[in-house]
Amino acid sequence: MWEFEDRFEGPELDERRWLPYYLPQWSSRERAAARYEVGGGLRLLIEEDQEPWCPEWDGELRVSSLQTGVFGGPVGSHAGQQSAFHADAVVREAQPETRLYLPQYGRIETRLRAIDHPRAMVALWMIGFEDEPERSGEICVVEIFGRDVLGPDRARVGMGIHRFGDPALREEWAQEELAIDVREPHVYAADWTPEHVAFSVDGEHVKTVGQSPAYPMQLMLGVYEFPGEEPVDYPHVFAVDYVRGSRDV
Repeated sequence: MWEFEDRFEGPELDERRWLPYYLPQWSSRERAAARYEVGGGLRLLIEEDQEPWCPEWDGELRVSSLQTGVFGGPVGSHAGQQSAFHADAVVREAQPETRLYLPQYGRIETRLRAIDHPRAMVALWMIGFEDEPERSGEICVVEIFGRDVLGPDRARVGMGIHRFGDPALREEWAQEELAIDVREPHVYAADWTPEHVAFSVDGEHVKTVGQSPAYPMQLMLGVYEFPGEEPVDYPHVFAVDYVRGSRDV
């Protein structure tokens, strides 16, 4: 059933499945490198001495993220994935075009634990490869800000579609308030068809969005730390039990 599945059980990250960098074309592989541990699951880390991934355009944001593909134009160009994060962004380090796992339609599922620190956010999302600029939509499977953990049994969980530069899509993303402890492991999934994307948590349907990106998309899995005054007991640890994908819905 599962054409893609990673339980992160080995001693090293499987780089046949994942690139351990966050949008490196806008920065560099060195600066955008993820910090992580594997074995019995994945632990993506933000550590005290970690540098911001792209201070030129994204300030003090620190990221540890994995992705299943990368596309960017030549140095100095504006071509590349997620260019909308800053209007002035240009490619700083050319990347070899890489397509490790880019499904079009199917089920994407993960089991993970969120972080309740107010400066942290964790997410699994899908983005268009952007080999054509309009192929730039996003399916957000799950996005949880630490500030939205409302207690031991309630949290706001983001899910839906971001339009970005895709004229065929409309913005349809929202935070859904759910009666779960997101600090404990839960299964988050998106069932993606040509007509809609349906979102669920622990097998329970949450909502359906009646539109669908019509091109292959890559996975993005990461933890983010935003600047702020709240003290942090490092490291932030984003624990992921598995990520998997199937063409069956």
